[in-house]
Amino acid sequence: MEAPPMEERGKGMGGRGIGPRRGSIVTRAGGPRARIRAWRGKPRSRSLRSMSNRLLLVDGHAYAYRAFYAIRSLNAPDGSPTNAVFGFVKMLQKMEASLKPTHRLVLWDAGLAEERLAALPGYKADRPPTPDDLVSQFPRMEAWLDAAGWAQLQIEGTEADDWIGTYAKRSSAAGWSTVIASSDKDFLQLVDERVGILNPNDKTERIWGAADVEAKTGVQPAQVVDWLALVGDAVDAIPGVSGVGPKTAADLLKRYGSIDALLPRVPEIKADRLRTELMAATDLLRRNQGMVRLNCGLEGGPVLESLASRDPDTAKLRELYRTFGFKSLHAELGGDAGVVQGELL
Repeated sequence: MEAPPMEERGKGMGGRGIGPRRGSIVTRAGGPRARIRAWRGKPRSRSLRSMSNRLLLVDGHAYAYRAFYAIRSLNAPDGSPTNAVFGFVKMLQKMEASLKPTHRLVLWDAGLAEERLAALPGYKADRPPTPDDLVSQFPRMEAWLDAAGWAQLQIEGTEADDWIGTYAKRSSAAGWSTVIASSDKDFLQLVDERVGILNPNDKTERIWGAADVEAKTGVQPAQVVDWLALVGDAVDAIPGVSGVGPKTAADLLKRYGSIDALLPRVPEIKADRLRTELMAATDLLRRNQGMVRLNCGLEGGPVLESLASRDPDTAKLRELYRTFGFKSLHAELGGDAGVVQGELL
């Protein structure tokens, strides 16, 4: 049977795929090898009251993993897995209904940034490979996005995080507001009066602002890069300063303001071990700053206006739901005749 209505927050992301997906089609689009979907169809009409633009940026791999682990094994009529597809669709549908963005973009990882690998060869090396049953579902998620009128971007050799940062900055420069859908703490550095975070781990489903970042980390968004540099990131295999945890890092930044201001004053620190560790960590901290700071100046990619929310291609959605065995989603389009129900094991 098809999956029942689900809570949209998964039980953990697991390791995120970071390379080009097997079976994906990569084409050339202006320089780097890239996959950029062309978004056909007309933009949705908007009243004058809603003319202010809101861009929704979705961390594609994060939500794909989330969906994969949130739902038990769900199969299409042909026996192929569809659990991640179903969860992904439901999450994005709920997100859109709640946020009502005027523009939407799903970003996919397609490798690692060369400058980060050069600085730290072990960067993200500990992450397990993407499960085969998830790999096989990525093309179906992409097909759904195309049919549903969502823009999506994947450029080989780049990380989705940097593209999300780039588009957040472009959006702000254009006077738009931006919501980033992700639980990745790296994005906390982007939060300001125009950029907020939709954290799927937060059951209130509100948009995080600067106060939420401070409640989570103990520092302001502008200090998040330095906070991460001090603490490190075990998920990405970035070691921090020995003995410095989130609270100590926040206390240091509250007192000194930044790493730049802290380093010359390390001899003032009374705690012997902390002083010794920080004095030995200058190079590590400088490297870590470069590792965790998002590259918000990437070139290329579609222009902002092309990311406008488009009317869905209902005929294509019907065919996809029929293939996937998503009877309830097919019925929402106005009919379910002839759809063979998927099997939930």
